[in-house]
Amino acid sequence: MQKSAVIHASINPKLKAEAEVIFEKLGLSISEAITLFYQQVKLAKGLPFEIRVPNKTTRKTFEETDEGKGVVRCKDEAELFKALGI
Repeated sequence: MQKSAVIHASINPKLKAEAEVIFEKLGLSISEAITLFYQQVKLAKGLPFEIRVPNKTTRKTFEETDEGKGVVRCKDEAELFKALGI
């Protein structure tokens, strides 16, 4: 199959660099990774992962945690388990 289509996209440079490290570990070029994504979109007839609009409770939780409300910080997993009661 001839490859002649070009994709131009702007992306956060940090995200791009982090993803490229993973692609390299997987032995994929950026073009191969994008082609793989497009193939999965084609097969799934949509995005190859679930995307949902957060409900009212989830949106409220996101807003509150972004403001630092209701956030519990633990120094390690033992403290986390104790805070969770497990």
